[in-house]
Amino acid sequence: MKRFLSVWVLCCMPLIVNGTEFSGGADMSKLVTAKEVLADISRFDGTEITLTGTVMKVCKKRGCWMSLKVTEQEEITVKVKDGDMVFPLSAIGKKAYATGVITANKMDLDKTKKYLAHKALENGEAFDASTVKAPMSVNILKPSAVTISH
Repeated sequence: MKRFLSVWVLCCMPLIVNGTEFSGGADMSKLVTAKEVLADISRFDGTEITLTGTVMKVCKKRGCWMSLKVTEQEEITVKVKDGDMVFPLSAIGKKAYATGVITANKMDLDKTKKYLAHKALENGEAFDASTVKAPMSVNILKPSAVTISH
C-alpha cells in the first residue's frame, strides 16, 4: 500500500505543480500574444486561440467568468455558461491560460451603463451611471479549456 501511495503521489505531482486544469487544460500550441489579438481582433474571429493573463476578478456567485489582465491597459473576460467550468475565487492574482474563441462586443452608451451596473452588482460594488461618458467594447473569450497556475 505504501508503495502504491508513493507511486501515486509521484505521478500526480506534476498536475498539482502545474495548476488547475479545466477540460484538459489550455492548448499551448495555440498561444498568441494579446497585443497581436487586440491590434486586429476581427482577424481572430471564429478562430480558437490561447491567451494568457493575470486573473483580476472572478464571478463571486457561480465562478462563470473571470477577467484576465492581458496587457498593461487591457483586460479580457473569459466567460462560460453557468456550470460548464467553475473558476475559483482563489484564482485571483494567478496566471491563467485560456483556449477558446474571442469576440469583440461593441455596446452603445445605454448598454455600456447596464453592463457596468450588472458587473458592479455581481461584485457587490457601488456604481454611478452618470460617470459613464462613452460606449465601450468588451472582449470576451468563450473557452473550451483553461489552465490556472498555482
